[in-house]
Amino acid sequence: MKAMILAAGLGTRLRPLTDNRPKALAEIAGRTLLDITLARLRAFGVSEVIVNIHHFADMVVDYLKSRDNFGMRIEVSREDLLLDTGGGLKKAGWFFLEASGREEPFLLHNVDVISTIDLQRMMQSHRQNKALATLAVQERETTRYLLFDEHLQLCGRKAGREQDVEIVRSSKQSKALAFSGIHIISPRLLAKMTEVGVFSIITSYLRLAGQGESIVAFRADEYYWRDLGKPDDLQQAAQDLEQKALRR
Repeated sequence: MKAMILAAGLGTRLRPLTDNRPKALAEIAGRTLLDITLARLRAFGVSEVIVNIHHFADMVVDYLKSRDNFGMRIEVSREDLLLDTGGGLKKAGWFFLEASGREEPFLLHNVDVISTIDLQRMMQSHRQNKALATLAVQERETTRYLLFDEHLQLCGRKAGREQDVEIVRSSKQSKALAFSGIHIISPRLLAKMTEVGVFSIITSYLRLAGQGESIVAFRADEYYWRDLGKPDDLQQAAQDLEQKALRR
């Protein structure tokens, strides 16, 4: 099974920790975020990974080399210009179109989130729904929401104020849910990403949902999840790990 780890960002919210290292090499209880994410993927059965890199890119390459790629096949996708999530995946798309895996769904995972979300259940849901993409979501506070209809199909988004709403697909009712930064994607999505250059994958999802494609939510409310965007978040995650909240 294959996966991509999104790790190219500047990690500005993690400063000063990222003044001299990429966010992928920030640590929780002595383990880097990249190590933690790779371990999660290995436990799920992923053996081949591509990581996009930009900020202190050579440090990530050297780190992986020094650990023999954690016993996995790991490729890197260097971005001279930050391409955002959609542009980053599109650049790395060749990895998922190799003959060995071009029919199999793959995982897309932010390096700066940590969770106990059941990836096996999420994959089962993706296959059962025959979805183009499945997004792990939760009912929690955030500044940006995705909107899903009664069948958990993506139908829009909402940012901040109530009036900042974009509807791409009609629905009788919609539910605002927070995206977790974890996706399962069918490789056929890659040919449908007509956006170019720097763009968010959410832009593609919304356009495709508006065209009737199946972009589905996986409700992950029962699982632990934390964004690791700030130094305080790393400290809290370390405490959670010590208290075994991450081992459930």
